Amino acid sequence: MLPILRLVSPALLAAPLLALAAPPEVATEHVQARLVSSQATVAPGQRFTVALEQSIKPHWHTYWVNPGDSGQATTIAWTGAQAGPIQWPTPAIQAIGPIVNYGYEGRAALLVELTVPADAKPGGRFQPGADVKWLVCKDVCIPEDVSLGLDLPVVASAAEAKAGPDAPQIAEWQRDIPKPAPFAVQIKPAAQGVQLSGPTAGVSKAYFFADTWGAVAHSAPQTLKAEGGGWALDVPAGDEPVPAGKPLSGVVVLTTSTGEQAWAVTAAMPAGAGKGPVAADLATPAAAEPAAPPESDLGLLPALALALVGGLILNLMPCVFPVLSIKALALVNKGNHRAEGLAYTAGVLLSFVALAAVLIALRAGGQQVGWGFQFHSPVFVLVVAYLLFLVGLSLSGLFEIGGSFTGVGSGLAAKQGLAGSFFTGVLAAVVATPCTAPFMGAALAFALSQPAAVMVAVFLALGLGLALPFLVLAFWPAAQRWLPRPGAWMDRFKQFLAFPMYAAVVWLLWVLAQQAGPDSVALALGGLVLIAFGLWWRNASGGSAVGTLAAVASVVLALGATAWVQPVAADTRAESSVEAYSAERLAELRSQNKPVFVNLTAAWCVSCLVNERVALSRTEVKDAFAKAGVVYLKGDWTREDPKITEVLKAHGRSGVPLYLYYAPGAAEAQVLPQILTPGLVVEAVSSSPAPRSPT
Repeated sequence: MLPILRLVSPALLAAPLLALAAPPEVATEHVQARLVSSQATVAPGQRFTVALEQSIKPHWHTYWVNPGDSGQATTIAWTGAQAGPIQWPTPAIQAIGPIVNYGYEGRAALLVELTVPADAKPGGRFQPGADVKWLVCKDVCIPEDVSLGLDLPVVASAAEAKAGPDAPQIAEWQRDIPKPAPFAVQIKPAAQGVQLSGPTAGVSKAYFFADTWGAVAHSAPQTLKAEGGGWALDVPAGDEPVPAGKPLSGVVVLTTSTGEQAWAVTAAMPAGAGKGPVAADLATPAAAEPAAPPESDLGLLPALALALVGGLILNLMPCVFPVLSIKALALVNKGNHRAEGLAYTAGVLLSFVALAAVLIALRAGGQQVGWGFQFHSPVFVLVVAYLLFLVGLSLSGLFEIGGSFTGVGSGLAAKQGLAGSFFTGVLAAVVATPCTAPFMGAALAFALSQPAAVMVAVFLALGLGLALPFLVLAFWPAAQRWLPRPGAWMDRFKQFLAFPMYAAVVWLLWVLAQQAGPDSVALALGGLVLIAFGLWWRNASGGSAVGTLAAVASVVLALGATAWVQPVAADTRAESSVEAYSAERLAELRSQNKPVFVNLTAAWCVSCLVNERVALSRTEVKDAFAKAGVVYLKGDWTREDPKITEVLKAHGRSGVPLYLYYAPGAAEAQVLPQILTPGLVVEAVSSSPAPRSPT
């Protein structure tokens, strides 16, 4: 063993020495980072400037010391040297829908002053290390970190130290660091927060970047006006305003006839500054969406009426068609129609109350959710698929839902019929939630912005509208005479009605594939086979206790398999004529004065899919888009996406579909109806001129 140790030991001894010298440049997937020194050699105790240069991948960005509404500032942890604070260049405004962030694109240089240890030995090496962390974002945000280092010779005195070849570049970067303003900045309370003012004349544009998060409202407009031969800038207060007497500091960017200049400013916060109404936007980029959804002035009674009508129309939507078959079968059977109608209505109403309660609880927890939110969960989608499969097997005659295992009398059978009507109502409410109907959007948007009692009332009105046709048939004898007479045909009709259930299961498995990938579909199909086998075993055993236990066990095992279903990353590939929606892409297209059609949709939204088939995929619509030069952006809400949720809220919607058309030069989007026809889309697009080609 000794010869081997003698061979290995030199490498082991050298490893710690090699680890001290981290590379000066490292590239990640999105950012190339390097340390740049103003000095080629250094002396003990000398102070000099280094720069962290970030070369950022196109369309991605990192963040300033105050990242704004979201994001995370770059941090540098130094070893082997005393380091000063980061000197930040002036950031850019990054508006993403209603969110405003501050950061850098393309290239950024963060400067730091280092001090060489006083006991550094001449003739030795100065090897400071930097552990750097940043957040780089585009449509998604990715945290990255690197370890960088410098290796500089140490000379005896500062007189002997030599500047490095990058010293001119660092001097240029230093000019980008905001300098203290050569004038006094005054600050006083204003209606919406504070007002900054200065003596500079001829200021045509101004913006204040607070260097502390929450000191100002990042996404609110800042209003500039001339005052006393200088300028005054109204800045709304943020979530954590600076207390009176404490300094408000940051960077104010002023634009005059001579160009743009950034100044570092600080002033003591006066008493009385606080939040208030936000002034009209004179300085915020046009790409920003409203910071908050518009307040609804609909009123309770109109909202209840719209919800009732929307629920009634919901019966005609494709997502409810399979359950209509069960309702029709219940009405054809002899029985107490009124009792069954009330039981069905109770199932619908209690389900909508439960849905409202869940929404209220999630809202209280700070989450933003909308109509059909539960279909964001692949587990929920799979459980509903299992449920509809069981209904289909029952209609096919494999077993009876609610059937007695012990052969009790007819009185209990009648109760089981009412239970069946009740759970049919529950099922109707569940499968109705991925659809929206006309008039529902305004009512739901109003409900989601109101106290709990009002929300529950609107949801009850929606459920009553869904249950109303069955309730009318149950209580109106003249309508009951329209029903066919029972006979032998009923058994064949019952078996036929199983196929809409199976079709619904196929659709749900397709939705599951979009959310959790093909492996989840294989798992779901295995669960369906397991359920069918368990029920077959029960029938083959003549309904014995062992067979019944096997059927129950098969369902339990299939449900247990849902724990393995996990969401996968969204496929961002778009159709050849469609681009994936992002707020950045929308802002870019609008800045180029191009017409844009935005389709916010979800794979589980049947109304969305129908609109795409009957309207958006039609040749006349595609031709109209091509003729007008329309760019088609498609946003996918199949998985929960907070950015799309914000856009929905900003337009007074609680769920998809949402169709927006931005005509060239239009300040606001035209909101199209939730039920589309080719004519509606063509009319909207044809009413605006095609954009001119750039010259």
